Amino acid sequence: MVTAFVSDSFCVMSVQHGLSPRAKLLLCTDFWSLFVVFLLADSLGLDQNHGGEYAAYESLIERFITALRTCEVDPYVVLDGGSDHTDKKLETVTQRAEQRIERAHRAAKDGGKENILPIMTKWVFRQTLTRLKVPVAQCFGEADREIAALADKWQCPVLSNDSDFYIFNLSAGLLPISYFQWQDVNGNGSKSYIPCKRYYTSSFCIYFEIQRQLLPTFAALAGNDYVKLQKFIWSQFAPVASKPQSRLEGLLCWLKDFEEPENALKAAVELMGGKSRKNKENMKKMLQSLSVGMEEYKLPRSSLMEFFIHGLRVMQAWLPGDTLDVLLLHRLSLSTPVDHKDLPSVNLTSRPLRQVMYGLVLGKETSYKVEERDREANLNLSERLQVLLEALGVNEERLNALPSQLRLPVAVTCYWWNRARPRPDLKLLKSLLLGMNLRDTPQLSAAVQARCHQKPDVGVAHAFSQWQVCMKDSMHLNQLLGLPLPEPDVARFYQGTLVHQLVHMRRTGSRLKHVLKTDQASVQQYCDMLSAVRRLRPRQASEFSESEQAERRALNDQTNLQPFQLDYDEETETEVCSSARAQEELRLDDRLLLKTRYKTKERRNRCNKVELSRKEERRGTDLL
Repeated sequence: MVTAFVSDSFCVMSVQHGLSPRAKLLLCTDFWSLFVVFLLADSLGLDQNHGGEYAAYESLIERFITALRTCEVDPYVVLDGGSDHTDKKLETVTQRAEQRIERAHRAAKDGGKENILPIMTKWVFRQTLTRLKVPVAQCFGEADREIAALADKWQCPVLSNDSDFYIFNLSAGLLPISYFQWQDVNGNGSKSYIPCKRYYTSSFCIYFEIQRQLLPTFAALAGNDYVKLQKFIWSQFAPVASKPQSRLEGLLCWLKDFEEPENALKAAVELMGGKSRKNKENMKKMLQSLSVGMEEYKLPRSSLMEFFIHGLRVMQAWLPGDTLDVLLLHRLSLSTPVDHKDLPSVNLTSRPLRQVMYGLVLGKETSYKVEERDREANLNLSERLQVLLEALGVNEERLNALPSQLRLPVAVTCYWWNRARPRPDLKLLKSLLLGMNLRDTPQLSAAVQARCHQKPDVGVAHAFSQWQVCMKDSMHLNQLLGLPLPEPDVARFYQGTLVHQLVHMRRTGSRLKHVLKTDQASVQQYCDMLSAVRRLRPRQASEFSESEQAERRALNDQTNLQPFQLDYDEETETEVCSSARAQEELRLDDRLLLKTRYKTKERRNRCNKVELSRKEERRGTDLL
């Protein structure tokens, strides 16, 4: 990305009153830049600091795609894949990660908006586009050059906020998201259009009186992710009348005197101190670095067109960029949620899950071969499910009693409840599960809206961020294993401000029944999930037959999976199950007040029967 290139003074664009009917539009490149309004537009009222408003985000995507289709525009989405394998951008990436950590800390501490990406946003984005049947491709690395090449081939514009597209020579131009007013569709029927502005490199070059072929030179000298130059005061060449004098405008004025990029590069290097003998070696390195930076703007042959026409599986956005990084770089950049930096990293909670993924992707170091990349084909469904469940430490037989769409969220919640540190209390667990099963009401919306304007509780945010990284890494592992468990709908099972408000109401003694409204099926589902989390304990080694133990050892050797036992201690078991009061607290919920018709004798007996049948446990539950 060209440093500080995008500014109003340099956006030389024409007003565009919509695209022609049945026009193609490439949406790119970083999926987040496409919906920068999600974080930056206060008018949308989407919370940033409570872990993610995924249902609202899903609705935003739906409205965006609907606006395009109303105007008869066909969107094609292209995503980045893994990180740059040459590590040319490693320094930049590291600096940005450090900045995100600081912003995440400030958001947790002060409650301000710091534009931190919620952990599961990528999954919501991908799932929603798939459901809406929007074509989505994923490159193996960065997508900029592939997108520019396809746009040139299709003669269609690119919608992006990435400033590199101000340099590519796009025949149909660039539509900056900042000027794309998709929420304000004008006209009706076939005359509908989205007000926007379109940028052309030709207009830019005419305005600043430079040759088109010098734009990559301008980008390299201005400094981008690939080229790091010593500081030079280019603003000295800016017009005197320019207030304030701009570094980039000065560079553009200096380039007016050149026709060819090579001559401009040599002159620039000499200007920055390359004339002396001492600096001749540095001059060569600088020229080489600048030349490499300029190469990034040469368009390759498009491979994306083959995907969108023939649907090549390798580009179907099926394999996350994280997995590609593990495979190609043996490196993974972890999530940075809103969290206090003095607390342990939330990613520690899900490390065992990632270790299973590493074993599946890379194999044992001594036997790693290229052909082992498709090793999952050697595992049948039951084996792949066993790998996943052993990583999560849950019992398959008990998990099968749940509806299929609940199995992965419940298994992950069980893993989190036993792994997270500090250990989450029952109020956190219940609030999380209850949030997955609530219907909206005006009272609830008002309570949640009030929570949006408060900074998050640091401990609650830390606990729920741990849950989200566990869910994200479990979904990565589940996907890598070929989906032995159905993939849950992310936008439905976690709403950040809601679960934070539920915890707050429980802790302050508020009566939830005054703001909640739900049906019998939802109440029963909540009870089933709550019961399942406390019952889903791993089978101990003594419970396996000799043949089963041999199979487990062979499977562990094959996947580098280390046997994992949940630290489900006696104290927790006693807290949850050993007294009538605790059992009733689980069943009734200290704030939700579930009214049961159990007889006193039956309720007394329940505390002594952990393996109570589901039929008995469900009987006669009403919500007050």
